[in-house]
Amino acid sequence: MSSSLDEDEATMPRQSGEALAGEGAELADWEQRLRAALAGSSEQQRELYLMELPPQLDELRKPEWLAALKPAAVLVPIVAREPEPTVLLTRRSELMRNHKGQIAFPGGRRDAADVSAVDNALREADEEIGLKREHVEIIGYLDDYPTGSLYRVTPVVGVVRELPELRLDAVEVAEAFEVPLSLLLDPSNYASKTFVRDGIELPFFEVRYGEYAIWGATAGMLRNLCRKVGGA
Repeated sequence: MSSSLDEDEATMPRQSGEALAGEGAELADWEQRLRAALAGSSEQQRELYLMELPPQLDELRKPEWLAALKPAAVLVPIVAREPEPTVLLTRRSELMRNHKGQIAFPGGRRDAADVSAVDNALREADEEIGLKREHVEIIGYLDDYPTGSLYRVTPVVGVVRELPELRLDAVEVAEAFEVPLSLLLDPSNYASKTFVRDGIELPFFEVRYGEYAIWGATAGMLRNLCRKVGGA
């Protein structure tokens, strides 16, 4: 379920991506599909993604609750590998206070110096895994994703033409790995599950890749990407 969300922020840099894609370069089919799915998303206009919640949590749909969410952003890096593109993910360090060992995108809360969601996401990617902004071509946004930790997370989608050697912040990131984009764009790979908190069943998605179980907010954002690109 989505609702409209407006923000008065800086415009998105490198919207067309000439600097990285190469002027006149023919885009691969997967990238054309991604760009078409994200067309119209911007720093000023995005949707707000809300999973179907049990009636006991109707208050989480109220405007006053949504307005109280703190801004954050993550980078969704699509690596343009041949013959198949991948999505770059991280496994959080066991040293982290929250969400230790979980699969995540590089990202975090917005700092005062961040002028936009793009700036937020690219700064965090640089700090966490050493992915410099000059290697990332921003092509759009997924729907903002509210979390139980009271953040409104903006997923910023970027294409990485050539993935440089990464430098992981060992305090925050245990490892970085790639998942085939095709696996994440297949809706049959997402399992709908629930967990119980305070006696209430809460829904979430899970998608598995080898030894990795991707679930929670990260899987929710990926499922939204799947839906936008054409998955059911």
